[in-house]
Parts: sequence; C-alpha cells; structure tokens
Amino acid sequence: MTCPSGSVEAVAEGSASAGAPFGVRLQRAMRRWGPVCAGIDPHPALVDSWGLPYDLSGLERFSMTCVEAFAGQVAAVKPQSAFFEVFGSPGVALLERVVTDLQREGTQVIVDVKRGDIGSTMQAYAEAFLGAQAPCRPDAITLSPYLGYGSLRPAVDLALQTGAGVFVLALTSNPEGKLVQHAELDGTSVAGHVVTGVGADNASAGGRGEWGSVGMVVGATVGDAVADLGLDLAAANAPLLAPGLGAQGATADDLRRVFGAALPRVLASSSREILSAGPDVVSLRERARVVADSVRALVEGA
Repeated sequence: MTCPSGSVEAVAEGSASAGAPFGVRLQRAMRRWGPVCAGIDPHPALVDSWGLPYDLSGLERFSMTCVEAFAGQVAAVKPQSAFFEVFGSPGVALLERVVTDLQREGTQVIVDVKRGDIGSTMQAYAEAFLGAQAPCRPDAITLSPYLGYGSLRPAVDLALQTGAGVFVLALTSNPEGKLVQHAELDGTSVAGHVVTGVGADNASAGGRGEWGSVGMVVGATVGDAVADLGLDLAAANAPLLAPGLGAQGATADDLRRVFGAALPRVLASSSREILSAGPDVVSLRERARVVADSVRALVEGA
C-alpha cells in the first residue's frame, strides 16, 4: 500500500503515529467533538441517492465529499472497506487516501474490515493494517473473534505495540448473530467470553486510569441482550462502538437501555442517518453535529 501524501509520521498528532495509545486519543476526540462515529458506506443505493454514478468516479466524489465534511469535525470516521475493495486496487488506493486525509486533520479513523483468522494469516492481516511499517494505517480496525478470541492475538498484540486500536465484535444486532453470540460454553455465553478477553487485554490501561485500546462492537439495537446475558461491559474498560443509531432504528434513549453504566464509553456509529443529508458538505457536517450533540446530551444527563 502506498500513501499519497507521505509517511504516517506526516499526519496529525491525533493519528496512530502519535505517542498516546488509541484509547486515550479516542477519549480525547469524543470529549471534543461528541461521542459519534460517522460512517463512510458508499453502497450502490446511497451513491445513487446522491445523484452519482456507481463507478470509481462516483466512489471518489462520494468519499472525498465525506472527508471534506467530517475531517476535523467529528471524533471518528468509519469507512467500510468492502465498498472500496469492490473496485479493486483503485478502490483500495482511494481508501488509503481517505484514511490519510482524515488523519491529517486529527480525526480518528476506524476501518471496518472485520478480519478474523488464525496463525500466520491473522498475523499478515494485522501487519497489513496495523504494522509500524504500513504506510497508511488507520487508527483502529474491526475484528471478528469467531475462530476464538485467542485467534486475534497477533492483531491485538500488534495494535497495543504500535499505539493502534481494535474493535472486536461482541454482541451484534443481526438476527443470525444470536446463534453464536448467545451460545454458552462452560456456563458463559460466547459474547461473555469476548467481554472477558477484552477486559483482560485492557487491564493495564485501566491501572493507569486510561481507556483501553481494545474496544468492542455492541449493537445499539440489541435490546435487553446485554442484561439477559449478564455482560458487564463497564468492567472491560473498553470503548464501545455502537452501530444502529438512526436508520437502523436505535434512538439515543436506546443507548441508555442497552449500555447502562458503560454509556460514557459509547461511540455511537451513524452511517445512513448522517449520509442521507448528502451530497451537500455543509448539510452532512451539520447532521453529524446534530447527532453528536444529541448523544452527548444523553451521556451527560445520564
């Protein structure tokens, strides 16, 4: 991968090259801009709704409009890698440009790749996104733990070594997820084992009074599942990426119901709710601010 504007060290202090670990950087960004992560999900229907062709030129206009609207304006941005990969190497090069341009303004970038494998393959995935020599590495990536939480060890260890972060799928809102995440092993749900693993990896950060850099993905639309499964999200010292706000049906009030005492660690992810305000840059930025202000008010009032 190549970086169109230079090395990782050239980006803003908020990026993964800075001295502070990801958990600390994210907490600072959320305090400044509000606890919202704006998605960049250029799927065909959204690109079409912006009046753009679904080709590489449309992908570029869509993505760079989002960069202009969100860079230095929101706490975090989450590009969905699949919608770039579908265009092959030019799409991947554009994703690298998106990452670099956002980081230059100090915005935390979480690339949604949901990688999950074993052994040397997992190590290679980790190096591709999180390695110190990767010229365009995001601040964090998403991971799938369903080959066992321990299978993620290469990515988790590399993230902690390089100041990056990961978000591990823990409790998702898709109906099929229950078959795995709610299943029990030795009296504990699979989701519970993930929470325990994340908490162990974040223990040293907690001892320093910092947020851990190993986060979890917990859907804002899971209802009572967190309570029903007996998950202690707050104890894991993890930032919590919560998709589902807005278009998927979750409201700010649902966040209180789902996350309880862990609410101050929630980074609400909003894609379609914000992106529906495009293609106007000002409208996109304003929608992101409205969503962030509503979630901040909920957290501060809890």
